[in-house]
Amino acid sequence: MTPVEQSAQTDLIARLEAEERELVLTRFDHDDAWHLGQLLVGLARERRAPVTIDIRRGNHQLFHYALPGTSADNDAWIERKSNVVARFGNSSYLVGVKARMTGRTLQDRGMDPLHHADHGGSFPITIAGTGAVGAVTVSGLPQADDHALVVEALRRFAAR
Repeated sequence: MTPVEQSAQTDLIARLEAEERELVLTRFDHDDAWHLGQLLVGLARERRAPVTIDIRRGNHQLFHYALPGTSADNDAWIERKSNVVARFGNSSYLVGVKARMTGRTLQDRGMDPLHHADHGGSFPITIAGTGAVGAVTVSGLPQADDHALVVEALRRFAAR
């Protein structure tokens, strides 16, 4: 990795970590999952984004919706990305960027790539004073775009 590439990766990691510090909620229940899910569906429809959206609290799936243009493959990606959030408590994008920067894959860390994917699109649902309690995940776009859609929706949700 060139010094310029390393600097860009370091800056990206700092931005991703700042997003996680920023997007901490005071609460998150079943109704909140519904509202956040509806917000994500609306954003995806506006952009004609072929994505599947999933929201979980722990292992409990609270919201799941697939827009036209998606397939069961998106469901599999959601499962794998949300497993990374459950394991590390960080966004799947942050975990992946750090892994690529160090050259240490999830498989090197003992995780099966059939069950874990450190690609962008899954973000921890974090409650102040409690920590990460779940994940909101999008699959269907390039990983940076999946991640950005989730972050935009969480920002709007937190601001309401």
